[in-house]
Amino acid sequence: MAPAVKVYGWAVSPFVARPLLCLEEAGVDYELVPMSRAAGDHRQPDFLARNPFGQVPVLEDGDLTLFESRAIARHVLRKHKPELLGCGSPEAEAMVDVWLEVEAHQYNPAVSAIVVQCIILPLLGGARDQAVVDENVAKLKKVLEVYESRLSASRYLAGDDISLADLSHFPFTRYLMETEYAPLVAELPHVNAWWDGLKARPAARKVTELMPPDLGLGKKAEE
Repeated sequence: MAPAVKVYGWAVSPFVARPLLCLEEAGVDYELVPMSRAAGDHRQPDFLARNPFGQVPVLEDGDLTLFESRAIARHVLRKHKPELLGCGSPEAEAMVDVWLEVEAHQYNPAVSAIVVQCIILPLLGGARDQAVVDENVAKLKKVLEVYESRLSASRYLAGDDISLADLSHFPFTRYLMETEYAPLVAELPHVNAWWDGLKARPAARKVTELMPPDLGLGKKAEE
């Protein structure tokens, strides 16, 4: 019998990896539906019927269809592992929400820009814009200084228990650590310990196997 949960997208995408990580953490049986970005599968009418913006991932859970990776992640955990959203305590849930917002609006813009410039553009035959890299490295340094202070006071971002606030950082950080800017994380002891713990989780190790450092673009670049 096919799994009731389907994820449409390519696992190398950090946006697809985010809900996959949550599904793995929650032990949910799911099917990753193969798609090809190069073939434009995300622009086909059947996919646009699932997400009119033509972006991955899309999740189908029975009769429910969702897009936007953080919304999907929240749904998966709300349904299958709510303790990763704050254990039902309003205060704990509020702290998870705070650090999810920090990830989305402070951390992700800087780290994603670095990953795009240092990994994705060169693999597609482009050249990095070092000015963009430098600007976002400076931004990320400031954000990580806040994280270092926070993680010196609590084991995880939202408190002493791991939550979606931590897990949501995994996909882009996985690629950041393949760049020459990995020391931004490695040189901060509490941030580095936090990252080591995240990447060592069985769910993260499984998702990492689907996220090669070249995002699967290496052969294409060679051609």
